[in-house]
Amino acid sequence: MTLKKKIEGQDLALKIADLAEDLKASDVMVMDLRKLSNFSDYFVICSGDSDTHARAIADHVVDELEAQKINVLHQEGSDWGLWVLLDYGDVVVHIFEKETRQYYDLERLWGDADIVRGSFPVEERN
Repeated sequence: MTLKKKIEGQDLALKIADLAEDLKASDVMVMDLRKLSNFSDYFVICSGDSDTHARAIADHVVDELEAQKINVLHQEGSDWGLWVLLDYGDVVVHIFEKETRQYYDLERLWGDADIVRGSFPVEERN
C-alpha cells in the first residue's frame, strides 16, 4: 500500500497550471503572494477563449485534482464562465474569459508579486 503525498503551495500551483494548459488555457501565470497576502500563497491566472472554454478548464482542474484526493474548498463563477474562481486554500485559481481578464487586470493589481511561471499576457497595456 502506498500513501499519496499531499501537494501544497508552489507544487500545487504548478500542477494546476499544467492542468490548465492541458485544455489549452492561454497566458497561464503563477504568482507568489506570500510576501503580500495573508489569505493565499499563490494565484494561478489563465484565460480561456470563451466562457465555455473557461468552464471546461475549471472542470478539468477540479476533476483531475479530485482524482488525487485534492478537493476544491470553494468555487464561484462556474455558471457563467466569465471568471471562475477555485479556492484550494494555499492556491487560488482565476480562470477568465479573455476580455474579462483584461478588465479586472489582476496581474497589475498584484504587480508586486513574484512571477513563478509565465509572464504578463500579450495583450498587456502600458
